[in-house]
Amino acid sequence: MEEQEKQDRRPDIFSKVVRAGKRTYFFDVKTTRNGEFYLTITESKRRFLNDQGKFVYEKHKIFLYREDFEKFVTGLDGAIRYIETGTGVSDTVTDEEEDAEDIHVDVNFEDLGNEEEKAAEE
Repeated sequence: MEEQEKQDRRPDIFSKVVRAGKRTYFFDVKTTRNGEFYLTITESKRRFLNDQGKFVYEKHKIFLYREDFEKFVTGLDGAIRYIETGTGVSDTVTDEEEDAEDIHVDVNFEDLGNEEEKAAEE
């Protein structure tokens, strides 16, 4: 099992580390088995576990593939602009709706998963 994980791990083609206070971000370019580039973005945050009396690193990782770069950057740019200026439009757009105008979707994250819970109760 451990050997398989080592074989599945792809070497970094390019790596950039950004230290930001208590967090460190890693931007790593890797290749798929087919030779396509993709980006992993890892957030690492050092935390102290009181019950164990030691420090641990929490890591969160996303994988971003080339075909999603433009949409990701557009979304990130819009979110940053909103934070900086307090204005902007928050849109969630699917591929089918990409060319439609004035699309606004309200998402309530507290509601996520409720459909599965309702189905399980029935």
